[in-house]
Amino acid sequence: MSRVVIRAASVVLLLAGTAGGVYIGQQRPPATTDVAMDSVQAEGAEMQLLKQRQNEHAVARARVTQAEGAAAQKAAVVAKTAAGYAKNLDKSVIAAKKAAQQQSSGPVAYAGPIPTSCNEFSGSRAIGCALTLSAGFGLDQFACLNKLWNKESGWNYRAENRSSGAYGIPQSLPGSKMASEGADWKTNPATQIKWGLGYIKGRYGTPCKAWSNSELHNSY
Repeated sequence: MSRVVIRAASVVLLLAGTAGGVYIGQQRPPATTDVAMDSVQAEGAEMQLLKQRQNEHAVARARVTQAEGAAAQKAAVVAKTAAGYAKNLDKSVIAAKKAAQQQSSGPVAYAGPIPTSCNEFSGSRAIGCALTLSAGFGLDQFACLNKLWNKESGWNYRAENRSSGAYGIPQSLPGSKMASEGADWKTNPATQIKWGLGYIKGRYGTPCKAWSNSELHNSY
């Protein structure tokens, strides 16, 4: 066999081996491509899990916020109701204290004499009768005064007209005018009666004239 034939056979074998290797290489998938695909899938799964957890946390936060808002609203309602109760309680306490003070602070007892001619009367009326006589008026004038102050206050030394501010047995307007007869004008019937008699004497002259004016004009 000649050298030319041997060399030709060698070349054919070499080409056949090369072609076979190329074919085998084409049939086998690259290992690096499989790893890349696995990595991409893993990252996608992690992102999906992360988004799911974020959504769950957002829902949980929304529930907490809603619960806190409801609790705050309920607390505000409770606080407002409690404040209303406290305010009403304060008013009741103040009114009770005021009433207790009025009861404990008066009336101031009358220290002067009560004439026997006034024995048919009692309380503030008896004091009024005695002071009317002391002012120089007769029992007939006290009869008019009795009608007048029955109408005005019922002889109640604490009588108060809330609309006008008139106060006391003679319904002085304002009540502080009676301070000219004494600082105890709020609780002393005698102080109020003295002031009332002085007012009537200065403006009308007598209790009967004051009573006539009251019948005509509903005031004196």
